Amino acid sequence: MLLWCYFSIVFTDPGSVPPSWKPVVDEERGETDPLTGPEFSGIPAEAGHPKIQFCRKCNQLKPPHCHHCSVCGRCVLKMDHHCVWVVNCVGALNYKFFLLFLFYTFLETSLVAIALLPQFIAFFSDLEISGTPSTIAITFLAFVLNLAFALSVLGFLIMHISLVAANTTTIEAYEKKTTPKWRYDLGRKRNFQQVFVMDKRYWFIPMYSEEDLRRMPELQGLDYPSKPDLDA
Repeated sequence: MLLWCYFSIVFTDPGSVPPSWKPVVDEERGETDPLTGPEFSGIPAEAGHPKIQFCRKCNQLKPPHCHHCSVCGRCVLKMDHHCVWVVNCVGALNYKFFLLFLFYTFLETSLVAIALLPQFIAFFSDLEISGTPSTIAITFLAFVLNLAFALSVLGFLIMHISLVAANTTTIEAYEKKTTPKWRYDLGRKRNFQQVFVMDKRYWFIPMYSEEDLRRMPELQGLDYPSKPDLDA
């Protein structure tokens, strides 16, 4: 499962903005077409439409949560960060896989540390330890490394769980330090479902059900529901 999640991150494109992407205009609320409205006559798009951004490097509009990755050289949908360990960006289409990878990595390293704990304790006691000096040294080192790695991954996992609960990303958490309210925070349950979907059978595997893909357009990374009172 750990390897499945890892390779899912590596080989899954996090999502990029289609060349002809255009925000959906809400005619009932009287919104103007963002491509012909006054905000494109020399001023940034976000000045007139808070949810619409414009990337000057790619020279195109950006959906909500979208950010430009300087490493990939493109805009990535719901970009969280560029991960050197997977040689890929973590974004809308592989963020769930990344979280599952952290979860299973923590489980694996914790289980190994627990399995080696008796031998680690015996190392500091007067009990006789079976094995050659090299084997004992490798066991000692393996315990220390797995424990250290488990604790570091746990901290990273807790941080990302808090981001999921607030429906934000690492980049946005840094950018909105002074923002009192976040328009995409729909409550912990709905925020969780936007990442791990509604079908509980798929929560712990790096896959999505066809039903969730059909009924949850936010999984495609182009449009996200928000609080109506904060859209104005």
